[in-house]
Amino acid sequence: MPLGRRVAASDDLEVSAYLEIAQGIEAEAPGSSRQVNEGIAVIDFGSQYSHLIARRVRELKVYSEIANPSDTWEKALVHQLGGTVTRGTKQEFGHATLHQDSPSAGWGLPGGRPPLFHELPPSFQVWMSHGDRVEMLPAGFSSLAFTENSPVAAIGNGRDMFGLQFHPEVNHTPLGTEILENFLFRICGCEGSWTPGNVASDAIARIREQVGDGSVICALSGGVDSAVTAALLHRAIGDQLTCIFVNNGLLRLEEAERVQATFRRGMGLNLSYVDASERFVTRLAGVTDPETKRKVIGEEFIRVFEEAATGLGEVEFLAQGTLYPDVIESEAPANAPAGSALSARIKTHHNVGGLPENMKLQLVEPLRYLFKDEVRDVGLELGLPPDMVYRQPFPGPGLAIRVIGEVTLEKLEMLRACDWIVIDEIKGADLYDRVWQSFAVLSDSRTVGVQGDYRTYGYVCAIRCVTSEDAMTADWVRLPYEVLARISSRIVNEVPGVNRVVYDITSKPPGTIEWE
Repeated sequence: MPLGRRVAASDDLEVSAYLEIAQGIEAEAPGSSRQVNEGIAVIDFGSQYSHLIARRVRELKVYSEIANPSDTWEKALVHQLGGTVTRGTKQEFGHATLHQDSPSAGWGLPGGRPPLFHELPPSFQVWMSHGDRVEMLPAGFSSLAFTENSPVAAIGNGRDMFGLQFHPEVNHTPLGTEILENFLFRICGCEGSWTPGNVASDAIARIREQVGDGSVICALSGGVDSAVTAALLHRAIGDQLTCIFVNNGLLRLEEAERVQATFRRGMGLNLSYVDASERFVTRLAGVTDPETKRKVIGEEFIRVFEEAATGLGEVEFLAQGTLYPDVIESEAPANAPAGSALSARIKTHHNVGGLPENMKLQLVEPLRYLFKDEVRDVGLELGLPPDMVYRQPFPGPGLAIRVIGEVTLEKLEMLRACDWIVIDEIKGADLYDRVWQSFAVLSDSRTVGVQGDYRTYGYVCAIRCVTSEDAMTADWVRLPYEVLARISSRIVNEVPGVNRVVYDITSKPPGTIEWE
């Protein structure tokens, strides 16, 4: 990937996430029909911070994308240029004070200050997370900053290459945004003109170019991702679009009716409803492995859409609301050896890795390289109602991955009832719009209980409520005790078969938002 020379490496200087600038080169930004002449590639060598770096760059209105190490240099910055990195005797995790070294000549700024630290104080707080240290710098490089435990915490070559030991992308580095701004705008010369709002008009043009006069069916779920996808397609090709809403039997209580009403009346879409609930639940009989569930559901969706398309004449394209986090979590780098530090597949999303190889329809995915909050911005740009845009995410495989173990009709009905209570109480406490997701999970564990004078042996329901920006990381919500108490009391009293409620207080990482 010939992306130019200006490089910054962050995270340990050994196994790192690179930022490279595509400068003066016309490159097609995914999700865009126009040729852009700037963009940042974050080369992911396995750092847990790589995706956060990409997000921070986008927030500064510069397009950014995750790339594999095979696309560019194969080693990290210090090793590549002949320096030495070794395991340090002291680890450095958490807050540290960074001290700039004496000004070096050749940077082209007053006093010789490197542009990366332009207008920053001589010492400031940063966030460290490493156990290595630089023993010998590459030829032509000098140290730019140090901390108590890291004699070399930032390096530069006097021109256009930098390396950082700390993390400017996290909130715990208060001046991190200023450092990223200096890199993007002072060093790389980016203009900062990329916004999700631009994507709306660009995606419409791209859809028209890809589809031409062809017919498209759009997989509509009722969530914001598929809603924005449908709105883009409707704006781009009008009556060439038919939206198909499949009731897979894995939806929440009364959801099938609400979705049809919203999209037929509210958006005026040509909507076809398919009730395939029995078909999906039958296919899932006996399936307990989460990955197998996702693949079964993904394949069955495609088969349903293909069959539905036969009654619509000649249909060539299938549109779906695939997002960037779906792609990131579903796809491991093609060159990643077993047990390597490169980012691994977390789970197969039904709309990415769960798709059958012998598909008859070509995919149209205008949101494939956007994060959830960016999709919401596009939705607002298109004029979608806020209650639709800010609806909490719901997984494509639906309740199948919130029923732990085998999916049965009995378990689905129990979970639907539990989930309804959770959402009802969260909305009643005015918390729905303040959290990322809130839902119930029906575990495959059963416990002894007592109700009245009788022994019960029922299922355990887990409550999950998290905050997040993009679903790549998440933290559990400290719900008020009175809200938890009401949820628990209602579930054990209103849902037959459930006699115990627990609250999941696991962040992501190490857990994921969904249980499967």
